[in-house]
Amino acid sequence: MKIVFAGSPAFAVPALGALLDAGKEVVAVITQPDKPTGRKKVLTATPVKAFALERGLRVYEFAKIKEHTDELKSLGADVMFTCAYGQILTRSVLDVFPLGVWNIHASLLPKFRGASPVQAAILAGERHTGVTVMRTELSLDTGDMLLVKRCETGKMTCGELTEKLSYLGAEAIKEAAYILESGNVQTLMQNETDATYCKKVEKQDAKLDFSDNAEILARKVRAFSPQPSAYCIQNGVILNILNAEAAEGNGVCGEVIAADKRGITVGCGAGTLLITELQPSGGKHMRAADYVNGRKIKVGDKLD
Repeated sequence: MKIVFAGSPAFAVPALGALLDAGKEVVAVITQPDKPTGRKKVLTATPVKAFALERGLRVYEFAKIKEHTDELKSLGADVMFTCAYGQILTRSVLDVFPLGVWNIHASLLPKFRGASPVQAAILAGERHTGVTVMRTELSLDTGDMLLVKRCETGKMTCGELTEKLSYLGAEAIKEAAYILESGNVQTLMQNETDATYCKKVEKQDAKLDFSDNAEILARKVRAFSPQPSAYCIQNGVILNILNAEAAEGNGVCGEVIAADKRGITVGCGAGTLLITELQPSGGKHMRAADYVNGRKIKVGDKLD
């Protein structure tokens, strides 16, 4: 079975690696074009491209994949697997592959279709999430499901949970390849009545409102860590909050009621929020306790 793999960010690298390590024939890798990054705008390859070149694979960078169906057909591939590729696929692309196009989506579909499933699961307080391998259709994340793998969310940040799901996706795509090779393909339709959607996360979504319940705020901190990072304002300066937990107690919303070796405790609409990791604007990632020791914050200070 000849495979084309399409993906771009680091999340997709373990899936490609799993196919190769399982001895599958990956005839080409498709990824997003190099983009300028950093302050110096250095043209940088996607993590998938960098990995694929290391493994000696043929790589295509299509600005618009729908304009390259002839090149896709020339590869003679049976199937395409996608993982966080970053482009919408048209019918002309889907029709190239006799065994279909299958996508790794980082949620337990039909929950959290869309652009930010990991953040959405954390924000919703889900105890479990996972990855779904589904057939790609023209509509967003609606295709029949080939297999699902689950894991606990625990108290992981988005960064930690994303890494876990990345490796879970690698296990899933390897199994999916074996299923498709066997010809014994059995899929399950998604239940549309249970479907939910999530949009792309913007920085303004991450602003903390201390009149909220502490548990909701803790979820928000974890959901947006490390990027774009939840934040509040201290004396007119942005304070990025990278980890926190809900705690008992009460106090004035947004007021620091304790600042000690445990971190910074802030009053909320219900309960308190214990901030354990943060990053001042223009500063470095640090323990909240170190921020306290540097006397950058004290009891009675107000966070907005």
